[in-house]
Amino acid sequence: MFLNAVAPALLTGQSEGQFPFVFRCAESSAQDSKLYMLSDSLFAAFGGAPSLALGFLSAIYLIASIAVYLSLIYQISTRTRNASGAEAPARAFGLPEAVLAGLLTLFLLLTINPTASQPSIQFSTRNLLANFLFIVFVLLIIVTLLQFRGFDVGELAGFFRISFFRALGTGAILLFFAYPLIVLSEAINQRLFGGGSSKQSIVEFFSGSRTIDERIMIIVFAVAIAPVFEEFLFRFFIYGVLKRYFGCLVGAILSALLFSAAHAHFPSFVPLFVLGSCFAIAYEWSGSILVSMTMHSLFNSLTLTALAFPELFPQ
Repeated sequence: MFLNAVAPALLTGQSEGQFPFVFRCAESSAQDSKLYMLSDSLFAAFGGAPSLALGFLSAIYLIASIAVYLSLIYQISTRTRNASGAEAPARAFGLPEAVLAGLLTLFLLLTINPTASQPSIQFSTRNLLANFLFIVFVLLIIVTLLQFRGFDVGELAGFFRISFFRALGTGAILLFFAYPLIVLSEAINQRLFGGGSSKQSIVEFFSGSRTIDERIMIIVFAVAIAPVFEEFLFRFFIYGVLKRYFGCLVGAILSALLFSAAHAHFPSFVPLFVLGSCFAIAYEWSGSILVSMTMHSLFNSLTLTALAFPELFPQ
């Protein structure tokens, strides 16, 4: 989400290298607080220390999670092989889309390096509004190009492929089975690279906000606006272009890597990569961007819940 870098640039004219990057609002911003609590107390929330039975259930949960996503990958692979001999689709992303995706990717990558070493800027309503305007600007560029090229964005993204309630249910189920993978990746990341991370600006802003208006704005942005934008950018557009030229597997990996790197938060890189991969698999399997948008929105909702009610996730 464009919450920390672009907003000050739009409104104050400061140089780009002074700003932390843009996508810290819900995912990487709360990874330390949320995933750490979840990994330490996923089953302790039921009361007391995790028992042997709960540990066994957690292992079953993890195995089921792996099985579900391997099954989705297998179905995608089978469908791709079966479609290889069929008539090719009438329209596909081409060179103009690849150029735009490349420019957007270059912008993200150029912003990552100066971000990592810079302290978090003060988060404000002004920044939030500016980032919202920047999001609208980027979306308009992408949609305008696609419309000019004759693409039906709604059909291409699968907006009307399934109903909203079916997308909501599918997204909730797939996110449920994605959580063990995310928690496992967080545990591995902590073991390999250690903690050593600090709270991001959005965590401090949300936790320290004193008015209901501030929290409402954060919730709306993190739960409604950011998931739509990030899924449209990373899964629908960038993944769509990568898939067109490199195939589903490489497209999913590269788009997930970019999604993770764009948050400019090294301690959360591996969990965010796993999360982005799950979003890409869900989108490719369902054929509707609504499913990954739903997963993203639910994930951010749970993140903010963990921040607002830490007693629900005791350490």
